Amino acid sequence: MPAPDVSATARLAVFAPLENRGRAETITRRLADAISLGLLADGEQLPSEPELAARLKVATVTVREALGELRGQGLIVTRRGRGGGSFVRAPERSERVERLRRRLHDLTVADLRDLGDHYAALAAGAALLAAERSSPEDLEHLEEAVEAFAGAAGAERRYHADGRFHVEVAAAAQSARLTREEIRMQTEIGPLLWLPGADGRTRRRLDRQHREIVAAIAAEDGDRAARLAREHVTEAVERLVELHLGLVEP
Repeated sequence: MPAPDVSATARLAVFAPLENRGRAETITRRLADAISLGLLADGEQLPSEPELAARLKVATVTVREALGELRGQGLIVTRRGRGGGSFVRAPERSERVERLRRRLHDLTVADLRDLGDHYAALAAGAALLAAERSSPEDLEHLEEAVEAFAGAAGAERRYHADGRFHVEVAAAAQSARLTREEIRMQTEIGPLLWLPGADGRTRRRLDRQHREIVAAIAAEDGDRAARLAREHVTEAVERLVELHLGLVEP
């Protein structure tokens, strides 16, 4: 079934044509990112190989190679026969958390701050453009994303809802390239940002920040939207740095 609370603009970015004769590893990374972020839901059927090739503007054999790599990673399963096809298989939470904790341990504080700077700049730029370009439909999707986070039960659903919120901000900027970069950054640092967890106070603060960002976008106040988005990301990175130091210090 399709992933919930995701705008058509955000999903189109997943299947947008690749640039410069896209290769199998590019397709693999893009689809793996979308699965990790929840833009492609567990159990969802992917388009057929010919349809994917047509959407991405690559050869069918390139798509076949990418799907084979995704199967090898355990991110899709392929069923033969009537009603068959390739279906998304989202990783188990325990498996994913352990892998993320190992990755966080191996990063340095400098690595995290560099990632955080990149992500904060991206989030701020997307919010600024969204304030200038968003349509009433975009604002509706943003409000839905805010409410999805507020009503999400459990860390896994909150992580996906938070990630989708940021993707929707980028989608509201009316830039497929920016949306794809947001998806890539979400999958690179987004899961790490949720490793520290979020107590009730933190969840309420995140909810308030989401609402303030959307309000600034709706008011067409780009400077405020950008500042709030940057602060939102910077705070999350600081929580992650604290967790990292706890993992590496004896």
